[in-house]
Amino acid sequence: MGTLDGRRGSTGGGDGDAQVPAERGGGAGPSRTDTAAGAGAADTDRAGRASGVTRAAGNAPGPAAAEDPRVAVEAAGNARPQDTPAPAERGRVLARRPGRRLRVVLGVAGGLPLLVVSCVLAFRVGGGDGLTPLPQLAAFLPWLLVPGGAGLLLMIAARSRTGTVWALVAVAATGWFVRPYESAADPPSSPPEAEFSLLTANLKFGDATPALRDALREYEPDIALVQECDTRCVAALRTPELRAAYPYRVVDAGDPAEGSAVLSTYPLTEEPGVRGTLSMPAATARIAGERVRLQVVHPMPPTPGSMDAWRTELGYLRDAAAERGTAPTVFGGDFNSSQDHEAFRDILDTGLRDSAMLLGRSRTPTWPASTTPLFGTQIDHVLVSDRLSPAGIEFPELAGTDHRAVLVELQLR
Repeated sequence: MGTLDGRRGSTGGGDGDAQVPAERGGGAGPSRTDTAAGAGAADTDRAGRASGVTRAAGNAPGPAAAEDPRVAVEAAGNARPQDTPAPAERGRVLARRPGRRLRVVLGVAGGLPLLVVSCVLAFRVGGGDGLTPLPQLAAFLPWLLVPGGAGLLLMIAARSRTGTVWALVAVAATGWFVRPYESAADPPSSPPEAEFSLLTANLKFGDATPALRDALREYEPDIALVQECDTRCVAALRTPELRAAYPYRVVDAGDPAEGSAVLSTYPLTEEPGVRGTLSMPAATARIAGERVRLQVVHPMPPTPGSMDAWRTELGYLRDAAAERGTAPTVFGGDFNSSQDHEAFRDILDTGLRDSAMLLGRSRTPTWPASTTPLFGTQIDHVLVSDRLSPAGIEFPELAGTDHRAVLVELQLR
């Protein structure tokens, strides 16, 4: 009733001030001023909420914010720092990228020589000589310390832990195998029955024949085992001087590298030699009443086209050494292999011993003569059975050949 009366009074224009309708709760209603203020506050609140949404959107303001320049400025000012890296941080990122690339390059550069060294070592450890070029590289095994050391330095520079460990293992394994395959001999306990000197020389297609003649005059060995004795060499051996110095001989001529010869101051009996592409004659010398077997050694070299022949002929030599019997025996010549080749170690495993190893000279290079003694490998050997012991060794240089000769003082016991 009161509300109805109030409305009537407002519309009817009765006496006194117009009454404002009251709320149902009985309290006084808001004035027009209050209503306007409330509307303004609501507008402000809506604007604030819109601004908050724009700020939350980051760099992608909605259409309403894009139309309002003030909202756009505020959104740009409130952008998160991670959206745009600081200049100093960008500089550090760019600086790190070349560093990473350099370490990768250093790692690859260090890995290449280590891979080669590791392949050679794998066959050295596991047995076998492998395929070309591994047998050729194995002949220079001590020198593989150089690429192994270079790989180690590069891996350290690349900051590669795995690569550094790999390099350390490769260098350590190479150093381990540099040791002689056979230890030095103990001093003999009994006096020798006889002493004699033996020279072995590869003449390189006969080119070193004059140098051989000079060496025979200078060193006067009792026995000479000659490889690559061509027609010039045979003619020189027939001269009166050398016939008088070496009246006993077995000569198997051949050009350019097939020929070989055994020269002796002791009586000789020719024996069946070892089969091979290059001549490998044999003989028995009568020394102090003992029969001493002499075998010239010259298998094919391990070149890419003759690897099978190289292995086969070293196998023939191994078989001959195993079947030598009890007679004192010498195998001397150009083996075209070193102690780092399994095919050569197989011959040593028959009981023959390397004179250079017994005298602590197993790493003295004999080939190529142009770089010895600074660089090279020992492929010329004098192997002896247990009744013979070396008392001294030299490596004379002969002009005209790529091999150094081997001169050994032997004692028969």
